[in-house]
Amino acid sequence: MDKLKEQILRTSGVNTLKCMRCGKCSGTCPSYDEMEYHPHQFVYMVEKGEIEPLMKSKSLYKCLSCFACVERCPRNVEPAKIVEAVRLMVIRQQGENHLTANDIPDLLDEDMPQQAIVSAFRKYSK
Repeated sequence: MDKLKEQILRTSGVNTLKCMRCGKCSGTCPSYDEMEYHPHQFVYMVEKGEIEPLMKSKSLYKCLSCFACVERCPRNVEPAKIVEAVRLMVIRQQGENHLTANDIPDLLDEDMPQQAIVSAFRKYSK
């Protein structure tokens, strides 16, 4: 098994083989329109060992970590955990995060859901 794939599966604890690619996770994703790769695609691409495109994708930072995809999955695959594991791998490799605390206020507006603000704070380290 590819080292990156093995690391993602171990970190996430997700069994990607359970995914039947029904797309319900992606259909419920509030960030769907903003994402290059959708939750079901993350699961499938990790299963196939196509990790590099995911690691370079802006979709990692568009995911709200709201776990709506986890709730919607009929087979309990937990796609959000895959996204978070890939994001964590990128952060560890880069030695830095995509967002800093100082970046967040510039991203806020009156239409921003509170859930997005909370998840943004999860995506930087102190």
